[in-house]
Amino acid sequence: MNIYLENLERIEFSVTMCCTGRCRHCSQGDHYGYSGHIDGEKAAEAVEMVCRYYDIKSLMTFGGEPLLFPETVCAIQSAAERAGIPRREIITNGFFSRDSRRIAEVAHMIAESGVNRIMLSVDAFHQETVPLAPVELFAEWVRAEGVPVEIHPAWLRSPEADNEYDRKTRELLKAFREKGYHVSEGNIIFLKGKAVELLGGAADEVPADPYEDYPDDIRALCFDADGGVLGGSIYKNDIIDIIKAYSPV
Repeated sequence: MNIYLENLERIEFSVTMCCTGRCRHCSQGDHYGYSGHIDGEKAAEAVEMVCRYYDIKSLMTFGGEPLLFPETVCAIQSAAERAGIPRREIITNGFFSRDSRRIAEVAHMIAESGVNRIMLSVDAFHQETVPLAPVELFAEWVRAEGVPVEIHPAWLRSPEADNEYDRKTRELLKAFREKGYHVSEGNIIFLKGKAVELLGGAADEVPADPYEDYPDDIRALCFDADGGVLGGSIYKNDIIDIIKAYSPV
């Protein structure tokens, strides 16, 4: 269909730029002033159409904080399950409500939508502004629904480094490990967005951006919260037409 997307195997949705955290390591810049989110019906339609032409192995929804709009997230994830995508993931900070009933409701919605991996961001950066209690409650409800939860931390320098951020992250992770949660290796932060201003002097070196793709070998189709993808928009054009028209130059 398009030689630049011959190896396409993943779909990602930035559901919204709205966020409940104000993390100093954030690569997305200042989230104040954002209020919108991607249209769930349009996004689900795009998933189903892409999967007619490509063997998609994984789909992820993230943000901002995607679970501020759980109905949208679940519409996308349900479409992924119907299309047979084997890995269906959410990255979340786990804080979208303080209401225990709403937290339980969203956990059930996630399970019903077919999500099979929750990557929960817990570390010194997130917990500067994200309260831990509702995050822990969300993790317990999701686990009770049978959805695997993986704690996914961000490190300033490394899991073994001796600095205030990485020491605090190790303390937080210890509590989750004691409750039986799997903790991933996480990732070393890269300085982008407001993180350059807030942490520019704290990191010794800047790792490569782990989210960059080669423009002439697109392996992940990344949708922005405004519907933008590959220089087009699913609000204006069919996703297959956008893929056909894509060129890196």
